[in-house]
Amino acid sequence: MKKVLITGAAGFIGSNLAARMLTEGYRVTGLDNFDDFYDPRIKRKAAEKLASFPDFMMIEGDIRDPELLDDLFRKEKPDMVIHLAARAGVRPSIADPQLYYNVNVTGTLTLLEAMRKAEIRQLLFASSSSVYGNNKKVPFSENDPVDNPISPYAATKKAGELLCHTYHHLHQFNIFCLRFFTVYGPGQRPEMAIQQFGRKIMKGEPITLFGDGKTRRDYTFVDDITAGIMAASDKLKGYEILNLGNSDTISLIDLVHNIEETLGKKAVIEWQPMQPGDVEITFADISKAGLLLGYHPGYPVDKGLKKMFTDQGMC
Repeated sequence: MKKVLITGAAGFIGSNLAARMLTEGYRVTGLDNFDDFYDPRIKRKAAEKLASFPDFMMIEGDIRDPELLDDLFRKEKPDMVIHLAARAGVRPSIADPQLYYNVNVTGTLTLLEAMRKAEIRQLLFASSSSVYGNNKKVPFSENDPVDNPISPYAATKKAGELLCHTYHHLHQFNIFCLRFFTVYGPGQRPEMAIQQFGRKIMKGEPITLFGDGKTRRDYTFVDDITAGIMAASDKLKGYEILNLGNSDTISLIDLVHNIEETLGKKAVIEWQPMQPGDVEITFADISKAGLLLGYHPGYPVDKGLKKMFTDQGMC
């Protein structure tokens, strides 16, 4: 039985991934600090669901704690680490860049060092489409330069990729850095656009849209992301950067119209100026992931929204 450690296992992507891996016969250890970035009860509820699997164990702790990591690796001896734990969000990172650096960069370095000492050299690292900044060339390719991040969050994710490459070069780690593109689905963080819009539309509360509604995002359903991570875990060798997206874009206002249609209810919209750190577009070139991993997303936005809101009981 393959043993995997998932950092951030009680979070949105982490809990979905852990459940999928457990149903496919993996033994999964989760590590999460249950911080208060959003209501910790949401994470604890996700962890409770995972606890029903006999091959799952949750450790409450922080990736910045080297003694905890050393003890965990010594006892559990995982074959692979999937590093999803991070301080998330572009706009909050502008308000507190020091915290984002501490968690996302120092935390990743602490994890890599603990893995080196434990002689565990298989890692999947969750990066982000935000590293592309306001790239004018679309779709975004892994070969594009990513030297101009426009938020501290994006800068920390780029720094994480660089640390991963360093440990691949110096210590022969096998590492894939997976750049996720705007992941959504059941259990999504409550402040994220689709989750927030759906909740407020159903309550008849106004939603806030920033800019002119023409910014575009490559929204990727969580089941496609977990499928991509699973495929990457099977192919992990060397060092690669891979986009995991839907390879399609939709404007902000069209997204709202799609949510309205899915829920059968109109939105009350309040318009605000574009926010610092927000990019104009994200759009993934997924040809490399298709070639290396056999990654082919199966959820266009309308299908993903329907599944998301049906599973959450909103429609």
